[in-house]
Amino acid sequence: MTWHAQLQLKYQLEDQKTVCRHVHSGPLRILQSHYPEGDVVCHNVFVHPPGGLVGGDTLEIGIQVAKGAHGLLTTPGATRFYRSEGARALQSTKIELAAEARLEWLPLEALCYSGCVAENRLVMDLAASSELIGWDVSALGLPNANLPFLQGEFLQHIELKNQWLERGVIAASDAKLLDSPLGLAGHKCIASLFFVAGHPIARSRKEALLEAARNMAFQHALAATVGVTSPHPHVVVVRVLSPVVEPAMDLLRGIRNVWRAQLWQLGDLHAPRIWAT
Repeated sequence: MTWHAQLQLKYQLEDQKTVCRHVHSGPLRILQSHYPEGDVVCHNVFVHPPGGLVGGDTLEIGIQVAKGAHGLLTTPGATRFYRSEGARALQSTKIELAAEARLEWLPLEALCYSGCVAENRLVMDLAASSELIGWDVSALGLPNANLPFLQGEFLQHIELKNQWLERGVIAASDAKLLDSPLGLAGHKCIASLFFVAGHPIARSRKEALLEAARNMAFQHALAATVGVTSPHPHVVVVRVLSPVVEPAMDLLRGIRNVWRAQLWQLGDLHAPRIWAT
């Protein structure tokens, strides 16, 4: 049996408070909204009760943020792509931001079990003056459980509509990609943190983001496998390779905190509640 689940969310301002309206079908849910930073930012957690995807499963997540609203979305745990008999499992997320809207897209990692055939697709469509901080963290196999990624493939797609596209396949059979020093060099976690805008980022602002990220990265245990760049006028991105998820996530959370303070004058004292449990 395969699952096809959908979740549609819309963040909008009501009486100067960001609220989240949502509808769903299938096993995909949104939990209660929280406001640890006051009415400005609406924090939400979305959950997939089955806990993972097998071949043929599809999760479709649609997020709209109306003018002036600010949403933050995370998950209580990893998205798990389990072994497939041949059909592809798909998680597809489409994000649309209106003018002056903000979103923080902060799901926990995607875990690729050996034998999976999976695609994790993220498409962002931003109006001018809207902004987004997000990340994408993927892990191959479960190295701490001695369950390596020996079979299958994982397709990763990250797109800022009409502006920027990163798309690639990681196949368990591709030893050159997985093990070469010009590829993943044996690392099992691939992570990216990005700030994207619906307009070209001002040079002074971009340089401040790059400098802050580099300062944190070069003092971190993963300094040798971190890169900080601006591959497009609308994008600043941090890329990380790590043996396991935890140190990569630690670095991304730290940079995210600094960026949101620089960009939006929001502090780092109110991380999503679910991260502390």
